[in-house]
Amino acid sequence: MLKPYLDKSLLEAGCDEAGRGCLAGPVYAAAVILPKQSKKELKVLEKVNDSKKLSDEVRRELRPLIEKISVSFAIGIASVEEIDKLNILNASILAMHRAIAKLKVKPELLLIDGNRFKKYFTKSGKFIPHECIIQGDGKFLAIACASILAKTYRDDYMNELHEKFPKYNWNQNKAYATRLHRAAIKKYGATEHHRKSFTLLPSQLNLDFGKK
Repeated sequence: MLKPYLDKSLLEAGCDEAGRGCLAGPVYAAAVILPKQSKKELKVLEKVNDSKKLSDEVRRELRPLIEKISVSFAIGIASVEEIDKLNILNASILAMHRAIAKLKVKPELLLIDGNRFKKYFTKSGKFIPHECIIQGDGKFLAIACASILAKTYRDDYMNELHEKFPKYNWNQNKAYATRLHRAAIKKYGATEHHRKSFTLLPSQLNLDFGKK
């Protein structure tokens, strides 16, 4: 099982995002606070790992378990418009900040997946320290739990969008840059959900960003 905490004396929130490398759709982030329990008590989460290493079936099995055992969890979103305006890194951090702000219990330490983050302050101006951990979703339980929630909630949203835009197969590719997704963009043009700041095709000359 992954490490249950970085600092046993602090209430930690694991944070991660999903959809950063996609060509369309918002970026989702999750923040998860797990109880300070022993590995034995957290055994119900023994399957938890980096969401990319898990099948959709296992992620779906774990999501309600994570939500039930968590002291608090929350989802934050940054829109396509915000991604294009701020860039994907800043938008991802914004989504994480929004998730943290929605937690019903305020953490004392933030465990961030990756190597970059912006300082987080509560509404009252209190700074919450953070630790950036490269590949943290494969090392710490709370970050991995956050990765699973972010991934499954974003997948749910892309499945809904697929019903309106079936030509792009978002129910399967979730808007990642697959060959078939790029082929659909080339054939049908881009939707309002595609990220204009991303290279949707090798050349974006004359690319139609109107609604399809």
